[in-house]
Amino acid sequence: SWVHSKEKEDATRKAKDIIRMSVARASHLQPLEEFDLPVNKRTLVAGGGIAGMTCALSIARQGYQVHLVEKEKRLGGMARRIPTTLEGLDVQSYLDDLIQSVYKNPLVHVSHNATIKGVSGYVGSFSTTIEANGTVKKIDHGAAVIAVGADVYRPTEYLYGQCDRVITHLELGERIAAGDETVANAESLVMIQCVGCRNQDRNYCSRVCCSHAVKNALKLKELNPGMAIYIVFRDMRTFGFKEDYYRQAADKGVNFIQYDPENKPEVEEATNEAGKPCVRVSVPDQILGNRLALDADILSLAAAVVPSPQAKEIAGRFKVTLNPDGFFKEAHVKLRPVEFAADGVYLCGMAHYPKHIEEVVNQAYGAAGRVLTMMSHDTVVASGSVAEVEDYDCVSCGACITACTYGAIEFVDTPKGRKARVNPVLCKGDGLCTAKCPTSAVALKHFTDEAILSQIDAACTREEILEELEATAGVT
Repeated sequence: SWVHSKEKEDATRKAKDIIRMSVARASHLQPLEEFDLPVNKRTLVAGGGIAGMTCALSIARQGYQVHLVEKEKRLGGMARRIPTTLEGLDVQSYLDDLIQSVYKNPLVHVSHNATIKGVSGYVGSFSTTIEANGTVKKIDHGAAVIAVGADVYRPTEYLYGQCDRVITHLELGERIAAGDETVANAESLVMIQCVGCRNQDRNYCSRVCCSHAVKNALKLKELNPGMAIYIVFRDMRTFGFKEDYYRQAADKGVNFIQYDPENKPEVEEATNEAGKPCVRVSVPDQILGNRLALDADILSLAAAVVPSPQAKEIAGRFKVTLNPDGFFKEAHVKLRPVEFAADGVYLCGMAHYPKHIEEVVNQAYGAAGRVLTMMSHDTVVASGSVAEVEDYDCVSCGACITACTYGAIEFVDTPKGRKARVNPVLCKGDGLCTAKCPTSAVALKHFTDEAILSQIDAACTREEILEELEATAGVT
């Protein structure tokens, strides 16, 4: 009633209505049977990046076997392309130590060049078929962690791929770490942010790009203090303590120029005043009110973080959902941030959404914690609030099978013919099949038509009850 704190009488009346509706529904309830399911003590982790390895090691160190499945021939994922973090962490040394720990742990079984071909089963008893180095094998496990990471957008704008002076932030960081003299000795460098995201096709922020730009700018200022560096941005989002590095970059002479999405920078190949070839970036300056022409020896693009190419396939295999941007969607952003609606399947890393390494590690530990919570029990309990099919009304149209996102319904041969059957272990009780069935053959336990209609009747008869009470008691 707190949502109606200023309408106390109406809130009390509403509470009475809800109670009356609940009592009416309760008269139609039937006992529910829950299921005790045995738990296989092995875990499958899909993805061998920092998230996957951290999660796998955390589980293995508690004494449980883990199968780590990686699509590439080497572990490490996207982190292999990141020399350092903005805070100065040597990512490659950290990654090497993590990889060595994975290989040395006897409870972690690594499959390289692996592809997931099929997944069956349910919480506590999954069976996954993978193909690794030409060999097909089946892995039985009780839980699964999806940590397939993300990919990088390959720009089609700003002359990328057409001019060798145009590179991405990742490529710039790799060149700086490799001691590329072309980069270190450049007289001017321009960075353009939000390339490939925050637009109609990808309406989300990649989150890591601004910090990556500031990191590269500070590194270049250390190598060549006289280099003119311009960061052309929409909004600088170096959130948290990373804001200090943004101020540090500004103090060292890095120029920040804001642009509007309606008036994006324009890029062309040109020749500077000294007669040398360059990339000319034309951008409106909102403060000066003029359009600036920046001649750059190197143009670096903040290419967007995009979902992994295998995300859709993996989601289909494990019967989990993706958000509108194509990243994996958690069950609840606050209450279940590392879980899916499908029990026994967990999530961590860049597969969830773009994030920094420290966030990846923290979420990997969170996912491992949820797995270990389940592994600590010999059985798990499956809900009894599931759908069931009345054979007499079923016409075998398959509408319920199409609607079910968990693969819990299939056709079976019965004495009455081919009928739909619900696997109560896989069913999550979402009611889609109930709404989809054209003959009302599917009913959801505890939410039957009779129970719902009785609630509606109770809600609609309040005034009649009040009038009867008034007449009986002689009060108004």
